[in-house]
Amino acid sequence: METNKGVIFDLDGVIVDTAKFHFLAWRKLANDLGFDFTKAQNEQLKGVSRVESLKKILEWGELELSKTEFKRQMALKNENYLSYVAKMEEDEILPGVQKLIDYLIENNIPFALGSASKNARVILKKINLLEKFDAIVDGNDVSKAKPDPEVFLIAAEKINIKPENSIVFEDSVAGVQAANNANMISIGIGEQKTLGEADYVFKDFTEIDIDFIKKLLTK
Repeated sequence: METNKGVIFDLDGVIVDTAKFHFLAWRKLANDLGFDFTKAQNEQLKGVSRVESLKKILEWGELELSKTEFKRQMALKNENYLSYVAKMEEDEILPGVQKLIDYLIENNIPFALGSASKNARVILKKINLLEKFDAIVDGNDVSKAKPDPEVFLIAAEKINIKPENSIVFEDSVAGVQAANNANMISIGIGEQKTLGEADYVFKDFTEIDIDFIKKLLTK
């Protein structure tokens, strides 16, 4: 296929649903510190870095920690989270994602990962997608969190695609805003009422027709 466009995927909530693992790990942390943590609060942490997430949780719990204890709690949360990740297999890939990735590979369309997760490579390896991406940009490669467009701009550069020719799949408000701030085509995966700032919104990848992708890539 002749095209000058490329694709960038977020990870959590787009390729896999690791939000459930984050929720369990954050809830254990909060409970161990003496307060509760809800699914509604977990939704507010989508696309947010681990440091900023812990800051928010401590605010909700009206708790302050020393720098040393803060770092220790972050490490404990990550260990707990990774214990769930360690059990992941290919069937954790969300419906419709593999079909799109196969289409991109068959048509030589470059695609990258642009994720805030510092565990992105570990997760992709567990679900056998690590080697399929042309580039991976994760939380270890950036200094600014979404809605800053840094992660997507680096990803576009790595696959040699101009920002305005990049198609981004995101499930968070901050991620959609980051794509828009980079002047990229934003596709929200989730609810219209939440992701209305995106250029297009689909509940999940099963709603996305390959013809739609083809038109986006060639127009």
